[in-house]
Amino acid sequence: MATGMPGKQARKAPKSNVAEILRRLDEAYPDPKVALHFSNPLELLVATILSAQCTDERVNKVTQSLFQRYRTAGDYARAKQAQLEKEIQSTGFFRNKTRSIQGACRLLEEHHGGQVPNTMEELVELPGVARKTANVVLGSAHGIASGIVVDTHVRRVSQRLGLTRFDDPVKIEQELCGQIPRARWISFGLQLILHGRRICVARKPKCFACSLNSVCPYPSKTVHSKPKTPKPKT
Repeated sequence: MATGMPGKQARKAPKSNVAEILRRLDEAYPDPKVALHFSNPLELLVATILSAQCTDERVNKVTQSLFQRYRTAGDYARAKQAQLEKEIQSTGFFRNKTRSIQGACRLLEEHHGGQVPNTMEELVELPGVARKTANVVLGSAHGIASGIVVDTHVRRVSQRLGLTRFDDPVKIEQELCGQIPRARWISFGLQLILHGRRICVARKPKCFACSLNSVCPYPSKTVHSKPKTPKPKT
């Protein structure tokens, strides 16, 4: 059951602020892209599974060679489990991730001709694929706005902006989709992820450098976080 935002809560953003938030996000992040490297839907699916509890930078290092070795769903499905585990070990939870990747790829081979499907219903049936992963693949690989990606950054930033008070990702997504125009679902999620990484970080957010500061109701803003220039000695 979803609970409210812990600690101090941001006030709910007025409807008029949503349009301004979107406008400012467009100015700050005019062409947002997913940080994971990929050239086709299968690569993005694998990379997104690997990104659980791992940085995108680490995943991109691993997939640089992984994608050269495994080019089809069948390649992953027929790979030796121990070998694949070794290749993705540095991403963490490598045994579970190996099972998810191989299980998903077996189903792709058996039911989808080796191709990554383009519907939410079919994607979430794959091992290791929940709504977040499915939204990433549908949005960034297929260009389909099926929902809004909700990761830790989107959760934190949307709560601080007063766009939601839920903690549960599914409820957050539902509330955001009710406020954000469908045409903006893909870019909005990517913009919040970038903003959460660069500015609205978990600890000591850089409110002094935030373009959303004046429309953000977060009550615990950092006011004097900008490094001060030391005074010259006399």
